[in-house]
Amino acid sequence: MKIDGNEIRPGYVLEHKNRLWRAIKTQHVKPGKGGAYMQVELKDLRDGTKLNERFRAGETVERARLEQQDYQYLFREAEHITLMDNGTFEQITVHEDMIGEPAAFLQDGMIVTVEAFEEEPITVMLPDTVVMEIVEADAVVKGQTASSSYKPAVLENGVRVMVPPHIESGTKIVVNTADATYVERFKG
Repeated sequence: MKIDGNEIRPGYVLEHKNRLWRAIKTQHVKPGKGGAYMQVELKDLRDGTKLNERFRAGETVERARLEQQDYQYLFREAEHITLMDNGTFEQITVHEDMIGEPAAFLQDGMIVTVEAFEEEPITVMLPDTVVMEIVEADAVVKGQTASSSYKPAVLENGVRVMVPPHIESGTKIVVNTADATYVERFKG
């Protein structure tokens, strides 16, 4: 599907220079001289290289159509992750690089979204948040104010996060999978 250069938004997947790119950041620029353009930071979906590109309003660019399908996480073997389609029970194996750092948050039975282009998996997206248990938390230092001080803690999967002082070992918390940050105490 062709779109104008000024219609590109973060998250769009584009076919550009015979490769697939995801728009990471976009900025509309209107210089004093000349026409306006969209400054776009692109990331290659296959090898992760980045590219900064300018698209003018009159330029057209091909927006790729990705099929999205939910899969269930089954297991990990070395750096390969096996997923299953719950409808057909067909299994696929993807490299953990397709998920990136959030792969540390994979849990048994978790439903993930696989984006595919022409039936080839391109990216795997985890849910925005997961519930994890704190296995180790530093003691609170007396005199710290609760408003600005966070302390380091270790989750059950070994990932380190910063949590408020009232969070102790054994507490379940909600964690943002994209950047491994504390969201809130789990209310469950």
